[in-house]
Order: sequence, then structure tokens, then C-alpha cells
Amino acid sequence: MSTTHSVPVPGARPAAGSRASRAETRDRLAGTTYDLLVIGGGILGTSVAWHAAQSGLRVAMVDAGDFAGATSSASSKLVHGGLRYLQTGAVRLVAENHQERRVLARDVAPHLVRPLPFYVPVYKGAPHGAAKLGAGVFAYSALSGFGDGVGRVIRRSKAAAANPGLRTENLSSVAVFGDHQMNDSRMAVMTVRAAVEAGAVVLNHAEVQGLRFTRGRVSGAELHDRLEQADFGVDARLVLNATGPWVDRLRELEQPGVAPSIRLSKGAHLVLRQRAPWGAAMATPVDKYRITFALPWEDQLLLGTTDEAYEGDPAEVRATEADIQQILDEASLSVRPEHLSRDLLSYAFAGLRVLPGGPGDVESARRETVVTEGRAGMLSVAGGKWTTYRHIGRTVLDKLAKLPSGALSRTDGGPVPVPVGSLVRRTPLPGVANPDAVAHRLLADSGATGGRMDPHTARQLATHYGSLAFEIAELASADPALGERIHPNGPEIWAQVAYARDQEWAETVEDVLRRRTTLTVRGLDTEPVRDEVTRMLAERPD
Repeated sequence: MSTTHSVPVPGARPAAGSRASRAETRDRLAGTTYDLLVIGGGILGTSVAWHAAQSGLRVAMVDAGDFAGATSSASSKLVHGGLRYLQTGAVRLVAENHQERRVLARDVAPHLVRPLPFYVPVYKGAPHGAAKLGAGVFAYSALSGFGDGVGRVIRRSKAAAANPGLRTENLSSVAVFGDHQMNDSRMAVMTVRAAVEAGAVVLNHAEVQGLRFTRGRVSGAELHDRLEQADFGVDARLVLNATGPWVDRLRELEQPGVAPSIRLSKGAHLVLRQRAPWGAAMATPVDKYRITFALPWEDQLLLGTTDEAYEGDPAEVRATEADIQQILDEASLSVRPEHLSRDLLSYAFAGLRVLPGGPGDVESARRETVVTEGRAGMLSVAGGKWTTYRHIGRTVLDKLAKLPSGALSRTDGGPVPVPVGSLVRRTPLPGVANPDAVAHRLLADSGATGGRMDPHTARQLATHYGSLAFEIAELASADPALGERIHPNGPEIWAQVAYARDQEWAETVEDVLRRRTTLTVRGLDTEPVRDEVTRMLAERPD
């Protein structure tokens, strides 16, 4: 944690263009019968809401916490094909993952998804030899159409020159392939925004208290606004349970005593300050099934992950001291010790993977999406991968289209428009733009107006907002205090807090510091910062 520092006092953003208040949103939710109510604002629920709204459905989405506040913001931050799935023979899955990865990186979110080279170091006595890994990364790149180059084996001296933290003792060679990474929280917020722009009505921090039933069918939900202590209800012709680790709890409300459909695996990660820039990520085999990652991410070093069965309360999942030590020990297989010092640790977090129920260890379980239909007609979806979140949204929407006639009929008597095949498969997320061009213009514009935007800040805005970064720059231009850095050791500026408050459904300090910005993961959420964010949130325009 950094030492305390003085905090500028930015002004509040004018009300013009601000989103609806929570009370207005509750009234809108309660006053309309929706075609689809999505319960759960993680990435799967948000993807379904986005695609359903695009298809013409009246869509509502609620979440008991923040959007992507649990599992969806606790991932390994990768958009990847899944190299390890090749050893289980899941060739088709890897090819499908690569297809989605390319579409995200080229068409849907080039401002949020960035290429990342990967090294797989081969040490003496490792679970896999150089020949096997070399063949594996070649096949992996072939399944991607060689869009990221040809997977190959390189000399250890070449690999060490790019990654200063690579441990070279007993290192024989290094396999290389290409994938992508993202900031999962920012991807989720942009997808929520895309759903809203397509017509969806959304509300976070709204907890389900019960389900509504009409003639034995689930027809909505009773909700409680946890921030404003207000109760309200939503009517819907179809309810989708997309609550992730809580999916079986909601199924219990529909059918008490229903058998579990999923099991949970805990994955913990660490964020450390970098001693030197890393030119590539490292993926080091730990055993037959598991890989430990060391990833350059947000100017930090991201380490992980664990993979162990979890049976506790999903709301209480945390990275324990045992998790921290395990991750550091496994990282030390390929990372030099000076890069793994406890003094460098800025943040630790854990999330829960949702896996299909069944026998066997969680490490070897398939990362599949589970879709079930309850006795009273509620659909439930859980599991899957971040990389294929759009595909999962389309799959669920396709399932809606195949429901019996009348299960999802519009109030005007016409057919429900769920033409999945006609949806634009490559609809971009808001802000789509070349981040290099956005950063260049931000710097040029600030210079032309006598400003002094830092290049690090310009780059951060461009790669987290795309062209929407210009809206944030306008806030800073109108109020110079909003152009000041939130913390001297991080790139974010106060205009991002105002923007998160007014345009991105940020309601709490955690919403702002952990998911709309990177202050928490950088270890920069000091008490003065938290106090000022609290003050700014309280000044939301009416």
C-alpha cells in the first residue's frame, strides 16, 4: 500500500446526459411486463441480455451485487483457445474458442482485447517434454489459422532476453504461442452498456427475495434494492437464472429439494508490482492437468491460479494465506525469486468456476456450460468460458426460440422475434476504435488546449474505454480538477470516477475502485482515495 497523499476535490458532473436514478429504474422495472428477466449480471447473464435485446425482446436484468461483481471479475483475464484442452482431445472446442477470440480481438472489442505472446518453459523433469509441447503449440496455432504466428520452440537465451523474470536454471527450451488478454471488469461493463443501448433495462444491487408464479409457471421475481432499502417486483414471460455460483439456490426457489446441477472450483490469483517490464506471459505446467500463469497485466504481474473444490458460501470466497503461498511456490517453478517477493504483493483475489455436476476432480472437469429448464419453466444457465461468452449468449437465445409456442408470446399477440441466425454476429461493443489512434488523439487534443494529459493516462483511457475516452477527456477539460490523477502511482484520473458514477452504474466505492478502475488491484485504494470517491458518489446528480 502506498503512503497517504493529498486528494484534489473535483466538482460534480452536470446532470445533463446522466442515467436514470435507481428509483426511476425501479419504477420502470415494476411497471412493465418483460419478455425476458435475466437474474444475474455476470458475463453470461449480460451476454444473454445483450443478444435478447438486439433481437427485439423487452429485456430486464438485475443483480444482487454489482455487474460482474463476483466470478466474472475474478478470472485470469485471458481471451484464449485453451492450450491444455488439446490433451483431452477437445480439438473442436479449441477451434471454436479461437474463432471467438479472433472475432473479439478484430471486430467486437479491439479496444479492450490485446494480443499477448505466451512462453511455455520446459525444465528437466517437467510433466511434458519439449517435443510434445512443440507439437502442441504448433497444433494450437494451426487451429487458430496461424493468425498469431506459428507455435514453435525457441532457445532459452532468446526467451530470457524478453522476460527478465524467467528462471533459467535447468531450463532446456521454451515453446511459444499467441493468445489475447483483457480487463474482465471493463469488458463486462461495456457489455452491460451494449445491452442497455439495445434496449435492456438494468439494475445492480437488487436482490431476489422470491419468484412470482402464474398458473404454476415462474412469471417474475420479487426484488429488494439493497442500497435504497426498497422492495419492488418484475413481471416477465420468461425468467433466466444466470446467478453463477448461486444458480442452484435460485432453482430451489422454483422447486424446493431440486437436485444440484453444478459444483464449484475456487481459483485464486495474486497481483504483484513488476520489477521490470515483461515482454510475454508464461504458462508453466504444474502437473498433467494444471498450468500456472505469470502474466503481465495492467502494468503489474498477475499470478495464478488455484483449482480446488469449494463447498462454502460463494459470497465468502477469498484468497487465503495457503492460496497465496501455493501460487508463489508454483510461480517459482519458472519465475526468479526476486520477482516473487511478498513486498511486491499489491492484491489477492479469488473467484469460483461453475462446473457441471458429476464425479471426478475439479482439475480435470470440462469447462462446459450447463443449461437446465425447471419444473415451473425457469431456465438456468451457468459455467463456460469468458472467451466464448457471446457464443453462450446466442446458444441460450436459440434455446428461447425453441420453447413451446406461447411460452414467450408478446403482449401484442405477435411472434417473439428471436431470429438468432439473423443477428449480427460481430456487433461491436461501445467505444470500438483503434486504441493507438485514440491515445494519440487524446494527447494531441490535450496539447492543443493547453492541457497536459500524461501518456500513461491517455493509454489507459484508450485501452479501457476506446472512443468513449473522449467523453472522459471532455469532463477533465471542463473541470481541471477531474483531470488530476486519483493516485500519483496509477494512471486513472478523477473524471473516470464521475463517469463511472453517471454512466456506468457504479454505486459503491468497490464498484469504482475494483471494477470501473484498477486502483484496488494496484494496491492504491488508500483511505483518502476511498473517502473522496465516497464523497463523489454522494453527489450524483438528481
